[in-house]
Amino acid sequence: MKIRNLLKASVVAAALAVSGCASIAPSDPDIVEVAQSAGSFNTLVAAVSAADLVDTLKSDGPFTVFAPTDEAFAALPEGTVETLLKPENKDQLTAILTYHVIPGKVMAADLAGKRLSVATVNGAEVHVDGRNGVKVEQANVISADVEASNGVIHVIDSVLLP
Repeated sequence: MKIRNLLKASVVAAALAVSGCASIAPSDPDIVEVAQSAGSFNTLVAAVSAADLVDTLKSDGPFTVFAPTDEAFAALPEGTVETLLKPENKDQLTAILTYHVIPGKVMAADLAGKRLSVATVNGAEVHVDGRNGVKVEQANVISADVEASNGVIHVIDSVLLP
């Protein structure tokens, strides 16, 4: 009986692969997977999870994420991150995290030489200065154009607060 079930499962898997309904090769990593694998966004990943934004940032997008490093979160006043991660502060955490996200895929070259205000997913505008490197509000982009299947990440050196 076990062998028959294994054979049925193999036939179904083969049929799905041939029909294009299943993929043998893994897809490119999305924004969340890129952040998780980088090793320098552990606090950001924990915050995204606490705010229930994982599914959103795994969706098709595209999104542009200004991603603060663990060091950027560590530079906040002592206890800030721990307080924000509490369930009762989920709305405030969500507002901060969505302030780091712009709808669409914006590469560093798109910002070069420009000063502009851009609407974030949280609804507020963020000021971007691409005249000498790229700054978002007071944060410096320290690594640009980290591509993901559903957008791009620009690594920043401080946390943006709306």
